[in-house]
Amino acid sequence: MSETGKPTFLVDAYSDPVVVRIDGRACFQNSACLKDFVTEMLAQGKRRFVLDFLHCTSMDSTFLGVLAGAALELKKSAGSGSLVLARVGPRNLELIRNLGLHRLLTVDAGDFPMNFDQCDTPLPSPERTELESARMVLEAHETLVSVDEANRGKFQDVLAFLKNRVEQK
Repeated sequence: MSETGKPTFLVDAYSDPVVVRIDGRACFQNSACLKDFVTEMLAQGKRRFVLDFLHCTSMDSTFLGVLAGAALELKKSAGSGSLVLARVGPRNLELIRNLGLHRLLTVDAGDFPMNFDQCDTPLPSPERTELESARMVLEAHETLVSVDEANRGKFQDVLAFLKNRVEQK
């Protein structure tokens, strides 16, 4: 749930492609449920995904790392799959490009020809322990570095902090 109590991710898991609508801020606090959802959809054989960014007010590097991880898993499990980021606004597009994700994901910054109204099932956001959250955030940032080595310098302090945190537990 977001700070306002509204769900951040609304999905239509039965459509083809699977559709995820982002409503509000996509960040480290709510990215785990999206990661779990994509993993479950891949296990069910789903290979085509569209994420609607029209109402995405902002996103952080953890969320972007989760998206990159999903794209890599999709490529690993099925060469014919797709992950499309639709209706991406200028600020979010800049963040995607700054981390090199435009080379990994399909980005459509225009008016994507699809109806997103069927996305009405909120993703549950189960509580995670501090260690589980730290591991997920660490994995997301390591994925960003694996996608573009230039990201190492951007996240070296975060990576060092999280590795230390995870190893202490």
